[in-house]
Order: sequence, then C-alpha cells, then structure tokens
Amino acid sequence: MNLFFLRHGIAVDRRTSRHASDAERPLTPKGRRQLRKTATAIHGMKLRFDVILSSPLIRAQQTAEMVADELRLKQRLVLADELKPGGNAKKLVQRINRLKPIPENLLLVGHEPNLGELISLFLTGRMDAGITLKKGGMAKLETDCLRVGKHATLAWLLTPAQMKLMA
Repeated sequence: MNLFFLRHGIAVDRRTSRHASDAERPLTPKGRRQLRKTATAIHGMKLRFDVILSSPLIRAQQTAEMVADELRLKQRLVLADELKPGGNAKKLVQRINRLKPIPENLLLVGHEPNLGELISLFLTGRMDAGITLKKGGMAKLETDCLRVGKHATLAWLLTPAQMKLMA
C-alpha cells in the first residue's frame, strides 16, 4: 500500500478569523493558489488514489476537494473524523484496514502536528521523530501491512516549493 499525506493549504489566521470555530477556517486566496499548483503537480506525477480520506475541517476538506477535482476523483473523497486535530491513529488504521478492497494508493489530507506524528509512527514506531509537513506539503510512505508501529518506508517528502516547481 502507498500512503500519501497532504497537509492542507494556507488557511485564514485563527487570531483574525471571523469564523465561529477553528473547524470553520477556510483556505485563503493564497492557499487556494498554492493548492491549485499542488494539485497540478500531483496530476503531472500521474498519481491516482483509490480513496481520499480527509479531515472534515473546512481547510482540509477544501484541499482534498481541489485535488479530487483536478484528478476527477470526487466520488472517492470521504471525510474522516480520525484525521481531525487530535485524531486517534489506531482508529484511523482500523478504518483504513476495513476498506474493501484495501486501497493500493490512499491519500490522507489533514493537519499538523497530526500528519507528522502519523508519518513518524509508521516509520519509527514512535510519534516524536520530528517530521513536519509544511502547508501544502506532501509525503509518500510504502508499506506491505498497515499497522500502528514501525511498518513503513519513506519514499519521498516534498515541500510546497518543490510541488510548485513540478506544476
């Protein structure tokens, strides 16, 4: 299985936001432009996803929708509470392993520090390896068996600047 991790784009600042809650903060115009380039780069890399799981928070959902639109995979987008900030890694793994058929290529769209902690957990068995995805950054892990713990290999990690160059 190939696990792809994508952090949401630049969102409205929580300190200046007029939105009632953190969950409602949308992408900024700059964040949308950045994600269009990221989606174009993903398309250019000829990546396809069997399933796209996204945090239901607006900024992550908008990010996932932009990628799904670019790749014409809107019907494969599913919101997953397990990808919210503070989500449970074990429950996420259980949810993924219940998917039928098991996806070969799975995109997870979410937030920091959660995504970095998940990547760390799958690579080292611990959540404190110091991996951080920048907003709009992406990583690919490969695994034969998805479990909580050290069971994956890092294939690549791309910054938003690198994604922009690929667009």
